[in-house]
Amino acid sequence: TTSVRTMESAAQHDCSNGWRGTTDLFIRPPYEFQTVDALVTNIHLPCSTLLVLISTLAGREFVLDAYQQAIEQRYRFYSYGDAMLIL
Repeated sequence: TTSVRTMESAAQHDCSNGWRGTTDLFIRPPYEFQTVDALVTNIHLPCSTLLVLISTLAGREFVLDAYQQAIEQRYRFYSYGDAMLIL
C-alpha cells in the first residue's frame, strides 16, 4: 500500500527525470487511480486506512465479501498473515 501511494503521488508530478519528495495522499473514494490497476497486499485489519485504500481499488462490497470468506477460512490478518492479489 505504501508503493501504491508512492506511485500515485509520482503520477501527479512530471517524473520523466525522476521525482523526489513526500506525499500526504490519502486514497479513499472517489479517488481515480492513474497508475495502479492491481495489487498484492496483506489482509489488513478492519477499520484501517489500508482497508479503505484497497476498497477504493477493488470496490467496498467485493472486499467485504472477500474478508468474510477469509474469516470463514481462518486466514490470518495483518503483517504476518496471509496475502491477497487484487486484479
